[in-house]
Amino acid sequence: MKQDLKQIQAPIATEMEDFEKKFRTFMKSKVKLLDHITNYIVRRKGKQMRPMFVFLTSGVAGQISEATYRGAALIELLHTATLVHDDVVDDANYRRGFFSINALWKNKIAVLVGDYLLSRGLLLSVDNGDFELLKIVSSAVREMSEGELLQIAKSRNLDITEEVYYTIIRQKTASLIASCCAVGAATAGADTDTVEKMRMFGEKVGMAFQIKDDLFDYGQDVVGKPVGIDIKEKKMTLPLIHALNHASWVDKKRITYLVKNKNEDKKSVNEVIAFVKSSGGLTYSEGVMNQFFEEALAVLDEFPSSDYKSSLSALVRYTIERKK
Repeated sequence: MKQDLKQIQAPIATEMEDFEKKFRTFMKSKVKLLDHITNYIVRRKGKQMRPMFVFLTSGVAGQISEATYRGAALIELLHTATLVHDDVVDDANYRRGFFSINALWKNKIAVLVGDYLLSRGLLLSVDNGDFELLKIVSSAVREMSEGELLQIAKSRNLDITEEVYYTIIRQKTASLIASCCAVGAATAGADTDTVEKMRMFGEKVGMAFQIKDDLFDYGQDVVGKPVGIDIKEKKMTLPLIHALNHASWVDKKRITYLVKNKNEDKKSVNEVIAFVKSSGGLTYSEGVMNQFFEEALAVLDEFPSSDYKSSLSALVRYTIERKK
């Protein structure tokens, strides 16, 4: 049975409510402008899936503690900092349907706000001696940067193999969800093996999550992400990589030319989408996504039954059944 996020959140509803209050205090600043901007950030937050992963894995692996709140806040602060900086780099005016920080307050302030959030996260951990959490999350931020740079380097020549694609999404997307789950286990007092097991679980969820995101580009559902946006940005995603790998030399040359040179032309983008669909790119990608999903659940199955585990399993299902 499909559940909505409110039902999935049930075992940690109190913790999520408390987390929201604590997170606001972690963002506080004596500078009025900064306080105004951080309030804006808190108000436009998304589905809160990252803190949910932290609290649920913590419940599965042991006991939710005060450190769990700090771990969830550290991830949110560092991740929000990277998003604010990303919007500056991409010259993006919107994020999740809201104006971006750089659109409202210009680039200089946006960069400084990102720096502030980064330092708040670091100090939150250092002041409380949460060095293991800091190590987990800092590794994820490093990987996210490396993955983004690898994707940029490869998109210039469109020479991404399936193996390189997996490396990119493991670093760009899966590393963050993996760190949520590792932090959840670490703050529950779990041993090193359990923390690693939960990290692995999160990584597999992240891989499935990103492939689902890639499938949205082909107009599977009505989603927040515009159809064909990855093609316009020359991003080589799994459906396209698979289609090109199984195309004739002539088709490969034609489609690569369209992605490289006609990526702004709607007719050409639609031609690429039709080619990927007819080549079985979507079916193949859905199969790979489901494989990661099953592997994630197999890791989770090793833990004893609880409400936390049921909700975590439902949250994983939600990530690959979501409509946006």
